[in-house]
Amino acid sequence: MTVAELPVARVAQDESARPGRIEVVRPGMLTTVQDWPGRVGYWHIGVPPSGPMDDLSFRLGNRALGNAEGAAGLECTLGGPALRFTAPGWVCVTGAPAEVTVDGVAAPQWRTVRVPAGGVLDVGAVRGPGMRCYVLIAGGIDVPEYLGSAATFTLGRFGGGTGAALRAGESLALGTHHGRVTAAVPMDEQPVLARRWELAVTEGPHGAPEFFTRADFETVVGTDYEVHFNSDRTGVRLIGPKPEWARTDGGEAGLHPSNIHDTPYSVGALDFTGDTPILLGPDGPSLGGFVCPVTVVAADRWKLGQLSPGDRVRFVPVRGDRAASIRELGLARRAGWPTVLSSGGDGDDGVLRRCEADDETAVTYRRAGDDGVLVEYGAMTLDLGLRARVHALHQHLLAAGVRGVTELTPGIRSLQIRVDPHVLSVTALLDLLAETEAQLPASAQLVVPSRVVHLPLSWDDPSTREAITRYMHGVRADAPWCPWNIEFIRRMNGLASVADVYDTVFGAEYLVLGLGDVYLGAPVATPTDPRHRLVTTKYNPARTWTPENAVGIGGAYLCIYGMEGPGGYQFVGRTTQVWNHRAGAGPVPPGADRAASGVETPWLLRYFDRIRWYPVEAEELLDLRADFAAGDVRVRAEDGEFRLAEYRAFLAENARSIDAFRAKQAEAFTAERNSWRSAGELTG
Repeated sequence: MTVAELPVARVAQDESARPGRIEVVRPGMLTTVQDWPGRVGYWHIGVPPSGPMDDLSFRLGNRALGNAEGAAGLECTLGGPALRFTAPGWVCVTGAPAEVTVDGVAAPQWRTVRVPAGGVLDVGAVRGPGMRCYVLIAGGIDVPEYLGSAATFTLGRFGGGTGAALRAGESLALGTHHGRVTAAVPMDEQPVLARRWELAVTEGPHGAPEFFTRADFETVVGTDYEVHFNSDRTGVRLIGPKPEWARTDGGEAGLHPSNIHDTPYSVGALDFTGDTPILLGPDGPSLGGFVCPVTVVAADRWKLGQLSPGDRVRFVPVRGDRAASIRELGLARRAGWPTVLSSGGDGDDGVLRRCEADDETAVTYRRAGDDGVLVEYGAMTLDLGLRARVHALHQHLLAAGVRGVTELTPGIRSLQIRVDPHVLSVTALLDLLAETEAQLPASAQLVVPSRVVHLPLSWDDPSTREAITRYMHGVRADAPWCPWNIEFIRRMNGLASVADVYDTVFGAEYLVLGLGDVYLGAPVATPTDPRHRLVTTKYNPARTWTPENAVGIGGAYLCIYGMEGPGGYQFVGRTTQVWNHRAGAGPVPPGADRAASGVETPWLLRYFDRIRWYPVEAEELLDLRADFAAGDVRVRAEDGEFRLAEYRAFLAENARSIDAFRAKQAEAFTAERNSWRSAGELTG
């Protein structure tokens, strides 16, 4: 039965013309305002899309009410709210099963229900299977948008009107309703919820045999993983076998074989942070330095929102061009099937094409889900010439304004391109990219605006010490980097003292290569002078908590954490904010790091900025942070340029001392790796 065949509920014109409000009597465990598809177009800045984790239940409820599919509604985790309506309204509660009442009278889920003026809709605890239910209301919830969306991103403190989960006593305005209210979501369109899940995945971007062994990959797709209790909207942690790995380490990217040079992630990617597999969610990071062997197809990502602790998960490879469409809400979505029917994946290890970008540089096109391509240049090494090539492709695509491209996100030696497959197929995109390569300028010609930005750094800040202590008490106490990350950095780089680490960090000039590592305009940067390039590995398992604006080093890279959240870089200190919540943002094309009009943006840094640190005491930093939060942003920046040809001349002039530094560093790195192997830290 289709929606069109269901009886239509009559809605009086005088009621629909007077949108009311909902008052929060009880907020529920974690209830947030979300819309769909969320905050699209800012992935490259470290702003996730957010939106409903289970987009299918959310959109089906909206459609039954006659709303636009993406109209703002409520996502409820583990249990729902009690809401008082100031005017009559229609609601539809979808998703995981929960007890629903209107003024104490039981009401069915997946059906439209009228709540009278003054009536209370009460959504109780989620009984399972499933983790989240959704409250959709005719007319939607009317809250101000932030960066083009009403979706709440609690970690970033924006969206949903308050940037937070619902609170008791809060009141939300409802929008005017103009659509037709149908009786229910048809039974054959309702998704099947389970305790054991099969997820359709595509191979790649980083699989066997380059990163994982063949046996590792067969384990990934042949194992029932268990959902860990420490899961949320950023990612679903899984419990499963430890990979053998096809590499002994990550080289400049880090000591563990899961480490790679920071690359853009996909929502739904299976991210191995060390040996821990995590399915990245809609509030997850956009950039990071870990491998992802498979990616959940867009049409199956709704299942991530319903995975509960203790559930079992099996990954089923499918062909990218045969994946169901996320546009579909009916039978073609295949959500009513408890299993994934597949004759197998693409069988290409996630590699779509390989060719030569020029006489010196190879290019690899990797599959990033069924709706994206990851373009990688050159060998797995830190080479600013490769970042220059990425920049040239990025700028070309920005200028071209290719129809169907939804996101452009650069990494260290890669560019992720996300598309709407209904407008631009992955095959057509590959052909376009092949044509584009011939039009790109030589990397040596790169000349880009490059500001010198001076930022404060509280060395070995108390907040980072607290994060290490929490890690030791809650995750593991015997990690090689505990109890002091800075001493670990010293040891890994063969430096004589911690003071040498200090001098190296404050003497360096860090070139910003990417934004959004981790979140909200946070830079991933590397010293322009290789003699300042400290190399470390990342936490394994990752931290569950990192203080906002902590500064860390992972591999050969430095990052500033844009907000509180998980993390893996080795701490050196803490700085001031890199995201200005008080700043508005003019529209920017997908992938642009600044507004064409020069309007101020919330993110302070841009690609190819150069960061220089100056020391401050912990108390002084707290004062600077308070001033920044109050709108007094004092960051000194000087205009300049970065010229790749001049940089290469600098490297040639200092080649002997650079080689000597690297040799000493490599010796210490090897000694640390051998000690890890003796202790059982490495399996390769």
